Amino acid sequence: MWLLLIFIAVPLIEIALFIQIGGWLTLWPTLAIVIATAVIGTALVRQQGRQTMMDLRRSFSELRDPTAPLAHGAFLLLSGALLLTPGFLTDAVGLLLLVPAVRVALTRYLARHIQVQRFEMGGSRPRPARDDIIEGEFTEARSPVQGAPDHLEKKPTHGPSGWTRH
Repeated sequence: MWLLLIFIAVPLIEIALFIQIGGWLTLWPTLAIVIATAVIGTALVRQQGRQTMMDLRRSFSELRDPTAPLAHGAFLLLSGALLLTPGFLTDAVGLLLLVPAVRVALTRYLARHIQVQRFEMGGSRPRPARDDIIEGEFTEARSPVQGAPDHLEKKPTHGPSGWTRH
């Protein structure tokens, strides 16, 4: 129900803001502001996104909880989408999400209201037991070479083994 209200309210608010601001500034300055926020916002999202990716990689390499960098990345993704959407309300919310303190506050708020059921680091594949290892010897089959010992020559009676490429 809330999602339906948002999809109805946001476009209505945007239309009202366009009419009000467009009447005050006229058409071209209004459109210039919308385009400028999209261009500047995209540059800021790209810059902060690189930093967030570095933080995420660092948390993985140090085996730390990646929740904060992932949340910041999600907020930056949302911010980019909002800044690319034409409108003053969406631009304002998108610009707010570019402020790191706002993202931290939202992350803390969501952390208090979301309960994580399970978190695991590493893969979920079972590792083979030591008795699953089969040791063996092999000899490399070579094509007949002039003067090579007989035990290294591949006999014409041998077919392809499945281990060789054709």
